Amino acid sequence: MKKWLTVSTLALSLALVGCADQEEKSADKELKEETTQTQQETANTSEVEKEAFQDGVDEEAFQEALASFPTTAPEKIVTTSVPLTEMLHLLDITPVGVPTSTNPIPADFDSITKIGSPMSPDLEVISSLQSDLILGASSLQSSLDQALQGMNLPTAYLPTDSYEDLKLSFKVLGTYFGKEEKMNEVLQNLVAKEKELEGKAKGKELPSVMLVIGTSDSFMVMNDQSYLGSLVERLGADNIAKSVLKAESTYSPMNLEDIVVADPDIVFVLASGDHGANEDKFKQEIEKNSAWQQLSAYKNDKIYMLDYSTFGVTSITNAEKALTTIADYFYK
Repeated sequence: MKKWLTVSTLALSLALVGCADQEEKSADKELKEETTQTQQETANTSEVEKEAFQDGVDEEAFQEALASFPTTAPEKIVTTSVPLTEMLHLLDITPVGVPTSTNPIPADFDSITKIGSPMSPDLEVISSLQSDLILGASSLQSSLDQALQGMNLPTAYLPTDSYEDLKLSFKVLGTYFGKEEKMNEVLQNLVAKEKELEGKAKGKELPSVMLVIGTSDSFMVMNDQSYLGSLVERLGADNIAKSVLKAESTYSPMNLEDIVVADPDIVFVLASGDHGANEDKFKQEIEKNSAWQQLSAYKNDKIYMLDYSTFGVTSITNAEKALTTIADYFYK
């Protein structure tokens, strides 16, 4: 009897050990499955995030521009640039000084101190604001640095000339000031619009284009370095200023003989009475030189006057509308 009890006890113990081993193995299996699932979910999330944040901004240029800012984010900012002022407004950042300009400044900033023109700001006003950072456009850096010499004020500069410049600078400001949510919302809307318009262009032959801007005394051709030119380039159309005329300057004098040879399908004219020549002046330009009437764009009634408020000033707020408007002209 005693022997039987011993054997039974031993068998029971072995059974319990077996169950414990089995439970441990099951627990290990569940843990491994959970870990694998978590890793897969993390990987999927990373892929989604990676996909969601493909904004097309050049990463190297972004990091370089971001590194040019002070380590500690400033509280009192003066901006000398209209496009950068608009970006600060979009990101809900209120500067202590904004530029004086005929181009639109967000109405919410009407009460903010005006520091003078972007080209020649009032240094006394800037000094009185005791700002932590002067934020300006890269295109005016040399003149602004010279003007601010000896004032010992931190400065940072961002590019604002082209559509791609606007996206880069907006990403830098959004990241630097911790406004990623709004920054991504704006950039993703732009990317969505780009993809939508790329879809419309699929399988279609895009036109050749000439971009003309009216100045106070003449008309000039714009290459892809201009804001309007960068929009046309982003949509994939051929700007003859770049492909045929080989214009290296953003704005170049027109040579009608060369333009007749290039014969663009579409001519966009950017004219404003406030900033240069108006529409009537362009019509006079066409009437006084019959070479214009040899162009396919003239014969096919594809010379379009563009709204200066949308295309005359680099604006991240207007970029989506500007892309859509240009694309609509392409597909008429």
